[in-house]
Amino acid sequence: MGKKTLITGSRGIAAALVAQLSLKGYSIYLLGGEEQDCKSLKSQFSQVVGYSAVDIRDEALVVSAFAIAVKVLDGLDHVVSIVGGSGRSFGDGAIEEISKSAWEQTLDLNLTTAFLTAREGVKYFKANKGGSIILTSSVLATSPSPEFFRTHAYAVAKGGINTLVKTLSAAYLADSIRVNAVAPSLVATPMAARAAQNVEIAGFTKKKQPLAPKQLSAEQVAAAYVYLMESQGITGQILEIDGGWSVNSGV
Repeated sequence: MGKKTLITGSRGIAAALVAQLSLKGYSIYLLGGEEQDCKSLKSQFSQVVGYSAVDIRDEALVVSAFAIAVKVLDGLDHVVSIVGGSGRSFGDGAIEEISKSAWEQTLDLNLTTAFLTAREGVKYFKANKGGSIILTSSVLATSPSPEFFRTHAYAVAKGGINTLVKTLSAAYLADSIRVNAVAPSLVATPMAARAAQNVEIAGFTKKKQPLAPKQLSAEQVAAAYVYLMESQGITGQILEIDGGWSVNSGV
């Protein structure tokens, strides 16, 4: 498998993955994220050969950016979808409190972006003898925490990503397209700042994920994407990187 990689995102886990792949000699194209972050990563890492800091909820922009990425990279071997985030600012919360607009915006940010990224990846890989697609789920899709993380639209979006992984990996097995996902628990990124600053949630985190009591590092999670990219025999899997969260039923 080659090393031509498209990554959606420009901060946190995406930035950590760029650093790790650069050390391994991968060529990287960034899609989505923030313009300044993409520019900074490109200046810091020579392996970042280009970027399109566009809104990847926009279908036309994603299609166009993929075409540019393939041209700049001279092909494509891996597609990694990391862009997503909390829907709290939209109004995500307990289902009885979620407006239709908040529901749609949260799914758009997390599930639609994964769908568009995966779709374009599949289209390219079907025509070019296979490749690897990795999506980003969450431990909250399968191990809920109703006391502190009652964000139901977000959980549903991530559950949809899990289903997308299983469905696509089966559908395109004969095309040599591998589809997997990484499902982290709380990670030390801007998205998890609220949790890190809340005393009660910090205490819960220490008990719930004892192997990462102060939240996982972005580097720990990024290593899981590298593993899935380089493991040719793995497809259809949701790799949970959660510091013990999902098996710690007593908390």
